[in-house]
Amino acid sequence: MTSKRTTTNPKMILPQTVRKDFEELQRKLAIQFEEVSLLYNAFTHSSYVNEHRRKKYTDNERLEFLGDAVLELGVSQFLYTTEPTMSEGELTKLRAAIVCEPALVSFANELEFGRYVLLGKGEEQTGGRTRPALLADVFEAFIGALYTDQGMEAVTAFLEKVVFPKVSVGAFSHVMDYKSRLQEIVQQTNNGQLHYEVVEEKGPAHAKVFITVVQLDEETLGTGKGRSKKEAEQEAARHAIAELKS
Repeated sequence: MTSKRTTTNPKMILPQTVRKDFEELQRKLAIQFEEVSLLYNAFTHSSYVNEHRRKKYTDNERLEFLGDAVLELGVSQFLYTTEPTMSEGELTKLRAAIVCEPALVSFANELEFGRYVLLGKGEEQTGGRTRPALLADVFEAFIGALYTDQGMEAVTAFLEKVVFPKVSVGAFSHVMDYKSRLQEIVQQTNNGQLHYEVVEEKGPAHAKVFITVVQLDEETLGTGKGRSKKEAEQEAARHAIAELKS
C-alpha cells in the first residue's frame, strides 16, 4: 500500500534556528523528508497558527487524522503477522493498548518530540509542550506526514524501531490474559497440568519483583518477572507461548 504524495504546505517558511532543529530531528530519526514542510506541519500546533495568521501556516490536525488511521493499520498488520494464535477480540484489545494516548505519549517522549513542537506563547506558558494529548497528537501527525511523504513502507520501518520492539518484550502484556491462552494451547496438544511457581523475590518490601516459572508437568516452559505474582505469571505465560510458537 502506498500513498499518493501531496504537499500539505509547500511554502511553510520557518526561522533558521527552527529549521536547524528539524534537521537535527531528521538526523536523530535517520529519516530524511522529501517534502520537509510536511514535517514542519506535523509539529505545528493550532496555537502557533493563530499567532502567525499572516504567514498562513497550517496546523497538524489533518495529518493527525491521517496518522491515526495509518498507525492503526501498521499495528494491525504487525499483530496479525506475529500473533497467529490470538482471537479477533484479543488482537483488538492489544491494538487498543498500543495506540492509546498514554502509549503514544511514551513514544513521543522517548523521541523527545516535545522539544520540536511549534506552539503559541500562551500554550507554551501553560505547559503545552508536555501536555499528554498534544504529544499523542503530534506522534500521530508525524506518522501521517511520513506516510504522505514516503508511503507505508517507511512508516513500517519507523514503527519497527520505535513501537514494535516494545510489544515484543511484553510492554503491553498487562492488558492480555496470556495464562488463559497458554491453557488453551496446552489443552489442544497435551493432557498435562500447568503449574506456576515463584522461584525468587527481589527488592525491598515496598518494591518487590517476583520471578515466576510456568511448568508443564516437570518441564519449564517459560519464565517471567513482575511487580506482583499475577504479573509475573502472565509474563511467564507469554514467554511460554512464544517458545511454543517457535
